[in-house]
Amino acid sequence: MKLREYVYVLIGSAIVALSFNLFLLPNNIASGGVSGISTITKAMFAWEPAYVQWAFNIPLFILGVLLLGRSFGVKTLVGTVFLPFVVYLSRGLEPWTNEPLLAALYGGIGIGLGIGIVFRGKASTGGTDLAAQIINKFTGISLGKCVALIDGIIVITASIVFSIEQGLYALIALFVTSKTIDLVQVGFGSSKMTLIITDKQEEVREGILNKIDRGVTRLTAHGGYTDSERPILMCVVDQSQFIKLKQLVKSIDETAFVVVTDASEVLGRGFK
Repeated sequence: MKLREYVYVLIGSAIVALSFNLFLLPNNIASGGVSGISTITKAMFAWEPAYVQWAFNIPLFILGVLLLGRSFGVKTLVGTVFLPFVVYLSRGLEPWTNEPLLAALYGGIGIGLGIGIVFRGKASTGGTDLAAQIINKFTGISLGKCVALIDGIIVITASIVFSIEQGLYALIALFVTSKTIDLVQVGFGSSKMTLIITDKQEEVREGILNKIDRGVTRLTAHGGYTDSERPILMCVVDQSQFIKLKQLVKSIDETAFVVVTDASEVLGRGFK
């Protein structure tokens, strides 16, 4: 298991680095993070992006260990060092597109895919994520706001150094990256959680158990108007079983009240 996690970190870091060199850097898209900073410094001072990333990542990692403890582990250090190394090795590759919108979309997908794989290895690539945790510890500002603040400053700086349009492309890349990370973490398959209120709960319960072959949980609730006890049946089904569940409930009780929500990730018997 440990070896697999290190492989995830190495593969994910390599994908991030290649996406940076093939899409974002040649099109001056600074979509947040240390990679965004290195894109800006490359344009302003012609500094090698890999060196800039090492110059930020390694001190931030050391500072994080000193201030936040050793919870980051060796895997995060591997990602922190290996990612700029691949950026340096692949610096001579020809960009795959010179169209900024395509670069923002596919660069965002590549960065998100790589970071998502690194997260699956229970590590991170360091950088501004560590800076956000340090700010969070000493200011009390939520981690999400800290990340948004740092990335926002980087995007605004890119808008000044390059153009407003480049800043907008950077925002697109940031959005695509966050959504891709979610997909890698959660997966494409979305299950459905249903809450069913019916006067024929026994028939519905037996139908779910026997005809759909899914578990069902009875929750105790009280009606807001009558204040009488009103049990609720909760059931989680795959996307492919959802239509069958709706048809089953309707065939038993047409007046049943059904609430449906997406369950982005389900763990347990019958699922992952």
